[in-house]
Amino acid sequence: MDIEHLKDTLTRLDGLSNLLGMEFISTPEDDTCMARMQVDERNKQPFGFLAGGASLALAENLAGVASMALCPGKICVGINVSGSHVRSALEGDTVTAYARLQYKGRTLHEWHIDIKNSNDDLISTVQVTNYVMDAPKK
Repeated sequence: MDIEHLKDTLTRLDGLSNLLGMEFISTPEDDTCMARMQVDERNKQPFGFLAGGASLALAENLAGVASMALCPGKICVGINVSGSHVRSALEGDTVTAYARLQYKGRTLHEWHIDIKNSNDDLISTVQVTNYVMDAPKK
């Protein structure tokens, strides 16, 4: 999925993805997208592990970017996020999220996201449902 046209907008916006250090990556497949995030002081627990909420935020933001790439001119917001954390990632590691489209409707998209550490070990699995809509009128 080509997200290059969204990167400029994503880096200019104030928001959680920039605060947590997310980097979004295009993929050759039309139904997948990726993101990376270094585990550091912005997204770790006091014990040095990647915070579970940061993993969910990574997955939800990635699914949102991917849905926007599929629906130019629309905004996409997460309406349901559910995840399981199966392993920890330590400060200094980099996690990569792999999103695959499960369902693409006119107003709903369902995504499955696997988050892995730099050793390719599964850290979390997350399901995200996005609502696709027109931008609010100002």
